Amino acid sequence: MASAYAAHAAALGEPGTIDVRQVRRWESVKPGWPNTGARKVLRAMFGLPLEQLGFLPPHRERTGIPDQAEEGGVRRRSFLQGVLSAAHLLGPAGQDQLVAALAQARRYSDHSLAGHLRAALDAAARADGNTGPRQALPAAMEILAVVEHLACDASPSVRRELLAVGARAAEFTAWLHRDAGAPAHVTVFFHDRAVEWATVTGDGPMHAYVLLRKAQATDRHDALRMLDLAHAAAHGPWNLPPRAQAEALQQEARALALTGAPPDAVARTLDRAHQALDRAGEAEPASCTGPLCGGYTRDRLMAQSAISHREAGQPGRAVDLLQRHLADGTFAPRDRAFFTAHLSGALAAAGEPEQAAAIGMSALRLAAAPGFGQALGELRRTAAQLRSHARRPAVRELRQALTALTV
Repeated sequence: MASAYAAHAAALGEPGTIDVRQVRRWESVKPGWPNTGARKVLRAMFGLPLEQLGFLPPHRERTGIPDQAEEGGVRRRSFLQGVLSAAHLLGPAGQDQLVAALAQARRYSDHSLAGHLRAALDAAARADGNTGPRQALPAAMEILAVVEHLACDASPSVRRELLAVGARAAEFTAWLHRDAGAPAHVTVFFHDRAVEWATVTGDGPMHAYVLLRKAQATDRHDALRMLDLAHAAAHGPWNLPPRAQAEALQQEARALALTGAPPDAVARTLDRAHQALDRAGEAEPASCTGPLCGGYTRDRLMAQSAISHREAGQPGRAVDLLQRHLADGTFAPRDRAFFTAHLSGALAAAGEPEQAAAIGMSALRLAAAPGFGQALGELRRTAAQLRSHARRPAVRELRQALTALTV
């Protein structure tokens, strides 16, 4: 904010800069009234009257209790902080659209706004796949804030588009919170918001997709709930695209394995997942806003199938599949870290502690810096499996590295 202010002031030929303390004062409940030069700069930055930014002229009396307009101003200031931090994802055209939308939201009916938000959401998803959830989470949260703010005043058709983007953003935000290690109720909150907006917009497949993601977020020790959610996603009253259907059936297979179903029942469900994928057209680049699971590939299905075999007590089969498809397949850094961590666990279950620890260190090097939480969780599970081999040098190295990372 201070840097943006300085740039606008220089462009306007106004002297002076502001520091962080001044920004915080303006963001407070009692922001004061800026001086003449600052008022000029702020109007140029936001394209809004200062009163709409929450500032009150000096002649306006204050009671001890904020009135409705004052509370609205505080909310707007908080929202605008978020817009500033997310706007770089939208590009110059998208930023102009946001300014116009905020200035006259009640009359705004430009459908291109949803397109700018979709582009920003896809950029955040790419950041997550490469650099981890903590890098992508602020932008995802601000996209949600933009949707929620503008949907209140948009025309019905634009509101519908905004809420459709919002459903995707809420589901993605739930994933980011989960991977970043947030408490379970935080993930549940954003999943519920995604379901709400998918239902409001009549998007049945998106509703099913959120159920799938909820199943994937369910703890493996709550296998019956995971099975209920995955089964509902795969067999509910909606037509999932074939790739999404394949992933839902794969998740159902994993849940069956965790409930103790016979391996042949798990294998039959995985066969149905492969049949669904066979019906799909050409795979598309992975996208947070494109066709559901449009980038779901056979390599990914095989790697996830290996996890089901591991859960079904067939670690040797899991090791074979994971080794083959990690060598040949193309995965984002986050996914490669996750599947490599599962390979480490499958090797541990197959009685190969030294190799498990070595592969575990490879996964740790992929997952530690970006903070890929699901991969790190699997590595901790593997370390627990290897406790009886703790004196082996490779196992000791892995356990010590995980302990140091936790500290």
